[in-house]
Amino acid sequence: MIWFTNWALKNRAAVILLIVLSLGLGAFSYFTLPKEFMPAADNPMVTVIVMGEGTDASTISEQVTEPLEQAVGAVKGKTDVFSSTADGFTTIDIVLESTVDMKEAKSEVQEAVDAVPLPEGYSRPIVSQLNLDMIPLWQLGISFPNGITREAMETVEQDVVPKFQSLSGIANVSVYGQQQTQVKITLDQNKLENYQIPLQALIGLLQGKNLAVSISEETIDNKETNINVVGQMEGTEALERLRIAPNLRLKDIATIEVSDSNETFFTRVNGKEAVALLLMKESNANAVAIGNKVEDMIKSVNNEFNPILEMSMLVSFSEFITHSVDSLMQAVLLGALFATLIIFLFLRHIRMTMITIISIPLSLGMTLLFLSLSGVTLNILTIGAVAVAVGRLVDDSIVVIENIFRKAQNGDLSKNVIVDATREVATAITSSTLTTVAVFLPMGLVKSLQELLLPFALTITYALLSSLLVALIVVPLMSSRLLKKGNLPAYNKPHHYVRILNWCLNHKWVPILLSFVIFIGAISIYAVMPKGSTDATDNDISITMTYPDDEPFSKVKEEVFEMETFLQDKTDIKEVILFLGSNPEDAQYSEVQSQNTAQFHLAMKKGANTEKLIKQIEKQQEEYPESEFDIIQMSLVSFNNSTITLDIVGEESEQLLKVSELVSKTVEEIDGVKRVKSNQNSLKSVFDIVIDQDKANTEQVASQVNMLLNPFPIGTIKLDEKDTVVMLDSALEPTTEKDLRNLSIVLENDIVPLSSIAKIEKAEKPTSILRKSGKEYIRLSIEVDSTNLSSIAQEVNNKTSKLKLPDGYSIQAGGAATAQDEQFTELFQLMLISIGLVYLIMVLTFKTLRAPLVILFTLPLAVIGSVLGLVVSKIPVDIGSMIGALLLIGIVVTNAIVLLDRVRQNEETMTIRDALLEASATRLRPIIMTALATIFAMIPLLFGKEEMGSLVSKGLAVVVIGGLSVSTLLTLVVIPVVYELFHFRKAKKQQLAESTETTSL
Repeated sequence: MIWFTNWALKNRAAVILLIVLSLGLGAFSYFTLPKEFMPAADNPMVTVIVMGEGTDASTISEQVTEPLEQAVGAVKGKTDVFSSTADGFTTIDIVLESTVDMKEAKSEVQEAVDAVPLPEGYSRPIVSQLNLDMIPLWQLGISFPNGITREAMETVEQDVVPKFQSLSGIANVSVYGQQQTQVKITLDQNKLENYQIPLQALIGLLQGKNLAVSISEETIDNKETNINVVGQMEGTEALERLRIAPNLRLKDIATIEVSDSNETFFTRVNGKEAVALLLMKESNANAVAIGNKVEDMIKSVNNEFNPILEMSMLVSFSEFITHSVDSLMQAVLLGALFATLIIFLFLRHIRMTMITIISIPLSLGMTLLFLSLSGVTLNILTIGAVAVAVGRLVDDSIVVIENIFRKAQNGDLSKNVIVDATREVATAITSSTLTTVAVFLPMGLVKSLQELLLPFALTITYALLSSLLVALIVVPLMSSRLLKKGNLPAYNKPHHYVRILNWCLNHKWVPILLSFVIFIGAISIYAVMPKGSTDATDNDISITMTYPDDEPFSKVKEEVFEMETFLQDKTDIKEVILFLGSNPEDAQYSEVQSQNTAQFHLAMKKGANTEKLIKQIEKQQEEYPESEFDIIQMSLVSFNNSTITLDIVGEESEQLLKVSELVSKTVEEIDGVKRVKSNQNSLKSVFDIVIDQDKANTEQVASQVNMLLNPFPIGTIKLDEKDTVVMLDSALEPTTEKDLRNLSIVLENDIVPLSSIAKIEKAEKPTSILRKSGKEYIRLSIEVDSTNLSSIAQEVNNKTSKLKLPDGYSIQAGGAATAQDEQFTELFQLMLISIGLVYLIMVLTFKTLRAPLVILFTLPLAVIGSVLGLVVSKIPVDIGSMIGALLLIGIVVTNAIVLLDRVRQNEETMTIRDALLEASATRLRPIIMTALATIFAMIPLLFGKEEMGSLVSKGLAVVVIGGLSVSTLLTLVVIPVVYELFHFRKAKKQQLAESTETTSL
């Protein structure tokens, strides 16, 4: 590696040009690299959704869910198939192995479900596969001061949407919750009876009034001519004048009105009806730059289209990205400042400190350039990786700077001295850098987090390799120029430290036994420490109000709007966004919810007291006893949640319900469990109309009952020169079983009551049917204290395993605890692989097996400090802590490598004891400097903001700071002791020989 140094000293002009280019290209890369929320990552699941409005769960399960489950059963890489069938829809989730190509899996599922013939009345299966790229980074609200009208919606679709589609970097713009103008005919049943007009006859009269039918092609006047039959109605007045019978028009028996709003789904912003615009960016576009364009376009639209519509930003991830990147870059700059101060305090030389000031931004610039060339974006993980690595960026430079400076303090600073000083440490810093790289590159093996950890690992790898090149090329060159003038302070050996080390070498059992006892204590503490997750939340609040399916929607709407008014009166809330009802558009995002569900998104003002507001909302929910509230602070960047799931699997619904109630009561008694929710809804009355096949045709009766009870389309009319759907509502609303029995059915030109041709059977059936891999199940979601996730999960498993369940029934655990166990297991495996790679690199460096084994003794020393740091800070062991432990493997061995590399060089001319004492004294300063630089560079992360997320978390900083602090102090004593123990015979012979020589003299 010294070749780089020799080349740099011979080609000063070229190196200076490369430095300028690297800084310039790095700065250019920072401003041009796409900035986004997260790296692209697929969710290993494909979802199939089928809608069947008005159909009960049991029917959909039999006719749709079970056939589709069988069809997707052969999909490659499938691990589980979950289905949730409710009134009006079914959702089937196919969970796949993380190694499966998701595009191929989605295509395979699409082919499988398309091959299944579904009965009439159901939508085509909607197949979706979500990834992070599908998150709409901007959600815009469009409210209408004068109400939603066809003209206003046309303005949105024809004028507003194209404006946003024209913005460069926007991949897709969709209108969410859009309203459709329709003409509704509401019949007056009393007048129909008075005039003795059967509904079915009226339907036959109304249908087909507005048609254009091509009849044939004939030769007329010696030319081929098409013949069409056209019937056209324009405007609602034409409908009102429509003759039903002599002296009877449609307006005499019905009310005709034009509706511009949806009656089953509401989107509202601050109490006004609205629609949302969802904007998704292109994969390589800069989210921050696009966000600025979107903000400008909102102002332009408001100026152009007021007062028809008002547009506002509901959710902007670009603002969040900007805030996160700024916070992390602030941590990077503070870390670099702290590292620079450490070097100045130790060397007390401004010009040598200047070298560090140049080396840090140069390493960062090269890192950004490599990221740009690799197609890796700037996001909270890659910027977080830079923040994590910034302390390590100066380690190589510090070792080189200190070695050159020490030799210069002895009064010699020729070119050869600089080369020799760099050569002395070149092997050590190269080996230490490669060991750290070896720790992070295998992160791709963590399957559950692969797509997220790989950019993180690549960023750290680029940063470390850049810092190595800077240390070997730039530092020697700048040293040759900056140290030529001026007096340098004399170098003082650390005599006190040498005396302590010599005593420890003479009494080896003391430091070894003490370290062993402390290590065992640390392992014991780790075993009982809480393993959980630290929350990373922003200010916004999400509220979900869920009512039973048998609750009338009119009552649900009334109470939800009351809650909306309550929230609007709160001064801490900037925007109240409401989604009420079931929107078929949600299917494309793998979500469908019950009609009786309302979701509030509360955008909070800066400095708002979120906790106080949540308490007020919790108190308010007492006013709505029928509704179940779910209130959460919205988390955008956390990789953990605190919900444990228990799936009770069995055969019979009633027995499953009993078992789930038993499990729920058992779990609720556990300390740390906040709430237990079940996805099994209450029972609902279902009337089965069983047709007598000898008296009537089932399909004809079903069609008539459907028309009697539900509004249905009968055709279109011209309204403002546009085709508009006409809906006929019979206004029949049976409130008793008797009303249902007396429904009039037309049968062979005769009108008979429904009860004369069918039996009406009433049953209590569940409003949803849940299946897992073909068997019915009930899922209990257990919300627990996130800081003590692992121990609570263990207690849940212990208590539920002791329950006596009926034969054929089982409890399967899942959720956050299971996911965390999987991630921890993979990370532990990765640690073992990393330790093996580190050992291999050190063997190649030292060309022996024993010296690398000595270096590995730093790892248990690091465990002591890490556990101590977590205990003192009261931070649970989370994913961030485990990443910190991985980082430590690469960092802590650096000090031992730098120390033992000097020892191996000294052994050529000294005894082992002298080599250890001299090397320890010489390397004390660079070891302390590199450790403190890394520790102080981590401090901004320790007190960092929540936007950094749970991967680049306080837990990571605590583990690195604690582990590095303790391991550095113990390394300076324990590693020399262990090294001499590993060479005990040789050291003993040398000491005897020295003793004999001393005696003879």
